[in-house]
Amino acid sequence: MIKKITAAALCLVMLFTVLCVGSSAQDEKLFYLVLGDSIGYGSGLKNSQDACFGRIVADTNGYDYANDAVPGHTTKNLLSRLENESVIEDVKKADIISISIGGNNFLLGNLPLLLFNLIVRGNTEQAENTVAAFYDDLGTIISKIRSVNPDAVILLQTLYNPQTGYIGEAYKIAIGFLNEAILKFAGENPDGLYVVDVASRLDDSENDFAEDGIHPSAAGNLKIAVAVLEKLSELGLGESTEPVINTEGVDIEVPFILTFPLTLYGDMLHILSLIYSPLAGVIG
Repeated sequence: MIKKITAAALCLVMLFTVLCVGSSAQDEKLFYLVLGDSIGYGSGLKNSQDACFGRIVADTNGYDYANDAVPGHTTKNLLSRLENESVIEDVKKADIISISIGGNNFLLGNLPLLLFNLIVRGNTEQAENTVAAFYDDLGTIISKIRSVNPDAVILLQTLYNPQTGYIGEAYKIAIGFLNEAILKFAGENPDGLYVVDVASRLDDSENDFAEDGIHPSAAGNLKIAVAVLEKLSELGLGESTEPVINTEGVDIEVPFILTFPLTLYGDMLHILSLIYSPLAGVIG
């Protein structure tokens, strides 16, 4: 009789343990990490860390969350960032990693010359060389992540074009090359790596960008968040595509005089191209 009671008690204890472990597993939150540049950081917002797209995604799906993006970073900078111990720890525990990178490879890589080559000379060599280096760096970035976390779902974001006019036309060419490289890389490395097409969500809408003419506004961050949420829902990693906004984003304010020179430069390059093209034909 005592043996039967003891056996029954053991069964109850085992059942209770299984139920507790199962409940704990169900309650465990996924960890969402954002890596990259000012887009991931939310530089178009005064309250970036409370209202950027990463925060919206995390709040919507109830994820634990960290944002290790740094304004101004290129792919080379991100490679260095992945040597930082605290960043490595975040990468190790991440279930989902969003990466937005590449724009600064152009912006900080002699942009005036790039625009001159594209607008005046119609020459894409500099843009193509920049993208080739970006592609190699991207491979190393993903390899570094996979070396410490082979199972994380990685979301690569395409880049948008925030500019209009002649500058916008030049950006369109350069960013087009970059997005083609991102799609190519994802196609060649399909295991756990997916593309979030941010470019199609933000292209040609002034409301989506802050006054600096570079970064997503609060409205733009919301659109990026929705794009990420839809991809996560598609992958079975999120239940909602309706964003939860706990803190409204506040757009940065930039005096017009600080953004006007870029537009003026584009207009000047266009005029120069009208002179250069006939001369190039004669010289050639």
